[in-house]
Amino acid sequence: MMRVVLFCCCLSSLHLLLCAAPLTEGGTAISLQGSPHSNSHVVLKRRGRHKQDTLTQVDHSKSVLVSRNETGFWSRPRCGVPDYPRVTPLSGSKLLKRSRKERGKRFALFGGRWDKTDLTYRIVRFPWQMSEDKVRRILEEAFGVWGAVTPLTFREVINERADIIIDFNRYWHGDDLPFDGPGGILAHAFFPRTLKEGEVHFDYDEHWTVGNSVGTDLLQVAAHEFGHVLGLQHSLEPDAVMCPFYSDSYPLKLSEDDRRGIQYLYGPPRYTPPDITDTNEIEPELPDACRTSFDAVSMIRGELFFFRSQYVWRIRDRRLQGGYPALSSRHWSGIPDYIDAAYEDKSGNIWFFQGDSYWVFDAGQRISGPDSLQRLGLPVTDIQAALRWEDGRAEKVYLFKSSFYWSFSVQENRVSDLHPRSTHEWAGLPGHVDAAFLDSYGYANFLSGLYYWKLDPVALKVLDGYPRRIGMDFFGCSESP
Repeated sequence: MMRVVLFCCCLSSLHLLLCAAPLTEGGTAISLQGSPHSNSHVVLKRRGRHKQDTLTQVDHSKSVLVSRNETGFWSRPRCGVPDYPRVTPLSGSKLLKRSRKERGKRFALFGGRWDKTDLTYRIVRFPWQMSEDKVRRILEEAFGVWGAVTPLTFREVINERADIIIDFNRYWHGDDLPFDGPGGILAHAFFPRTLKEGEVHFDYDEHWTVGNSVGTDLLQVAAHEFGHVLGLQHSLEPDAVMCPFYSDSYPLKLSEDDRRGIQYLYGPPRYTPPDITDTNEIEPELPDACRTSFDAVSMIRGELFFFRSQYVWRIRDRRLQGGYPALSSRHWSGIPDYIDAAYEDKSGNIWFFQGDSYWVFDAGQRISGPDSLQRLGLPVTDIQAALRWEDGRAEKVYLFKSSFYWSFSVQENRVSDLHPRSTHEWAGLPGHVDAAFLDSYGYANFLSGLYYWKLDPVALKVLDGYPRRIGMDFFGCSESP
């Protein structure tokens, strides 16, 4: 009997020793983890995390996302689509050889693809923070970023059967992927060729907005979820639209990784020959950006727009975009030919001023105007510049005329005081301001003639080295005028 007990004790000790010791392969310690398909939901629940948040359970040791750990990257709100672990092929296999050839690929595919390129979508419910028309325009723009680089087209239907169903839901809503209130999980979608293919769900309890840092940007999240519904998994590229963690960076644009992924599924866009009969887009005599002053400048959706006469120049990432200058009416139908001032408000609406009137646009749709400046309480018949400046949570808008300015109260929709203040309070500014805008670094820029001045937002004085030439810094012009 004693021999049997001793034998069992030896087996138990040996078992514990083998389980505790790391296995080695080629002299490198390899710690064994449980299968990713094991009951990890219980573990995540005990740790106080959402069961859909599985990305941090996956070892992407070579991913650039790991380096974001120490900056709070992992704690940002995220997409609710689970991240499926990647399987590394065994050494010497054909799959390994293929992966070496595609080492630069970070995008991931899952499920399948649509077997057609003309897709329809239907919106079931809308968020309460925005009008239905505004939500429709945002979702149309989100689909557009994918349609621009593929042959895909997207059309909304109302009472018809649709390929893609969009809905705003709360908590448990019938798919075993519950939402969690504001923050955390923002949305999720279902891939093609799965049981719920084409369904896109947004968390109704998020504070949905667009074009500003207050709340959750619906345009950014929708573009990400539409990538899923077209067949893309999460990308390991942190700057990709398909990165699982929320970003409100503007302007919204696909990364090279996003483009390669979606074109892997659907190919590049079809070539459409240019319409040579349309000669009204650009008139023969165009203003020279190197030798002209500008009527207005505004930062809109993270891009810089310069206005002169009926034309607009569009700058993204410090580069003039192709096809510009173009007619301003190409973007905003009904806009007056000559703009005195423009700015984008906290809600993403764009205000245009001309003479004694102003207009308000939501994207390319006019929502009000022309209205009289007197409705805003202004005692003048025109303004020359408008500047939106956020001070912490407070939104300030300054309206300029000659060497004076008024502070405009967004909440009351009126100027705060009929008596203007002098621009000389801001040391170093010119006596006459043609245009003004706040750049992405928080500096106020003032234009006058061919030059611009950059104002320190803390000291409220012009930075050393200014003024500088507009043409040189924004349009790459030579130094001579």
